[in-house]
Amino acid sequence: MRDNSKLRDWVYVAQSPIHGKGVFARCPIPKGQYIGSYHGPHARRNGIYVLWVQREEDGEWYGVSGRNQLRYLNHSAAPCAEFDGVHLYAACDIATHEEITFDYGEDPAAHGDEEA
Repeated sequence: MRDNSKLRDWVYVAQSPIHGKGVFARCPIPKGQYIGSYHGPHARRNGIYVLWVQREEDGEWYGVSGRNQLRYLNHSAAPCAEFDGVHLYAACDIATHEEITFDYGEDPAAHGDEEA
């Protein structure tokens, strides 16, 4: 498991021009840098702040109900970050105070894998 102890060193939460609150870079974040891990209990159904992740071992989808700052990440079709499982990495160089976004992708409920 990755260490989230440095998450607050990398990001802060503020009002977003995209939607509601967003996650912003506190300092420059280089491409490929581990930013933090989406943390929270498993979710049984879709809801606000639920991140759906596909397990590599069996391809099954599971939800994580966000409890840390990363729950405020917003969507972008041209994101600057991407998840590898629950771990968030910079997909490009991210400037100080730039909003960190990721592509929400497909809804796993559309595949019938989870309850909506």
